[in-house]
Amino acid sequence: MNDVVIRTAGPEDLHAVAELRWLWEQENRGTPDLTLDEFVPRFVDWGKQHQGSHHCFVAALDGSVVGMAWLAITPRVPQPRSFERASADMQCVYVRPELRGGGLGGQLVEAVLELARELGVERVTVHSSDRAVSAYTRHGFAVSPILLQTGPGAAVVT
Repeated sequence: MNDVVIRTAGPEDLHAVAELRWLWEQENRGTPDLTLDEFVPRFVDWGKQHQGSHHCFVAALDGSVVGMAWLAITPRVPQPRSFERASADMQCVYVRPELRGGGLGGQLVEAVLELARELGVERVTVHSSDRAVSAYTRHGFAVSPILLQTGPGAAVVT
């Protein structure tokens, strides 16, 4: 796959990225409620509105977008030693199924992590599927005993 180019997505890529996001959902959770034709324009609008906080990279093969990965930046509360702080979340890493296993996902992850380094974020998190955990650990991700999460409807335990 020497013809693959990993690059920052431009506005012209958002239609193809939207299709990948829809395919990801279909592959993992079944056919979405929104049709592809309904989803794409809404996603493109969302992508344009959030380009300051959400950075997308694509894998392009012969000019066609075949993979994507996102970095979502979240500003953090300033502290006396570091006023400008941010953390980031890697999101929606996806490669078309027929092209998996050739390293495209890893190249996308590396592109996202390079941007995170350039931006000086404190940490990058990722919510992984079971099958992708080993791919992320190869890139330095590890389970954290202090990073906790909950859903907004979780019960309070007293």
